[in-house]
Amino acid sequence: MTRIACVGIAVQDRIYSLASLPTEGGKYQANEYLETGGGPAATAAVAIARLGAEVDFIGRVGDDSCGQTLRLELAQWGVNTRYCRVFPGARSSQSAILVDQQGERIIVNYPSPDLPQNADWLEDIDFSCYDMVLADVRWHDGTARAFTLARKASVPTLLDADVTPQDMTPLVALADYAVFSTPGLARMSGNKEPRPGLARAAQQTDGTVCVTQGQEGTLWLNGDHFCHLPSFSVNVVDTTGAGDVFHGAMALALAEKMPLEQAVRFSSAVAALKCTQPGGRAGIPNRDQTESFLSLYR
Repeated sequence: MTRIACVGIAVQDRIYSLASLPTEGGKYQANEYLETGGGPAATAAVAIARLGAEVDFIGRVGDDSCGQTLRLELAQWGVNTRYCRVFPGARSSQSAILVDQQGERIIVNYPSPDLPQNADWLEDIDFSCYDMVLADVRWHDGTARAFTLARKASVPTLLDADVTPQDMTPLVALADYAVFSTPGLARMSGNKEPRPGLARAAQQTDGTVCVTQGQEGTLWLNGDHFCHLPSFSVNVVDTTGAGDVFHGAMALALAEKMPLEQAVRFSSAVAALKCTQPGGRAGIPNRDQTESFLSLYR
């Protein structure tokens, strides 16, 4: 069975559904409320488990009730949490998410300052047992260490290159596949236009660079040639976690040796289906559901 490691953060999401997103200060009333696990690497791990692969989540949580809930939920989704380190006296990370009727959202994340950045303990993990290592940019030291260990073991790596206050360039340089969000690419490249931004990103790595653009589909570079795949049209309820799910599906597809265009198409389908239900995880399809959906477009 394909085996993947997902390195990064786990977050407790508190999701408030509104008729429209606030544009000014004031009091607002939600018409629905949901608590669920989130975080780029953790949600990617759930997607991988849903699609039928074995997956380890490698990250950090506090020993608070939130951390316990996060680990329990991951285990219930079929994610192995043996390498999820619990730090005594630490708070876990949380996010408040506002979602409108079109599925667009505002995310306010609180990355817990209690969780140590040090990633020396990853040296005790045998990365040679994995077919792919996925990591997000929210735990910089963990991603750098995991990718270095994976490279030594000749294991391919995929970076979830979303927005981060830190310079992600060193992580992009280590990645075999750097899959950017549109804001993440703009921040790293200094260019709001995806094509020149992607071209600049390609100068930082020997790996493949891609950018997900929501309804605009996915763009990637094949040598000097830009390739584009449109997104799938679905009834969007909530886009929370769509990028995380895309990255998880992409890591699995590439670990299974799918050609890049096929991997992008597969990942786009998984992410699109996720958007048809509220929350970052409830709508993630299994393998049969994904293949059935894709068969409609052949």
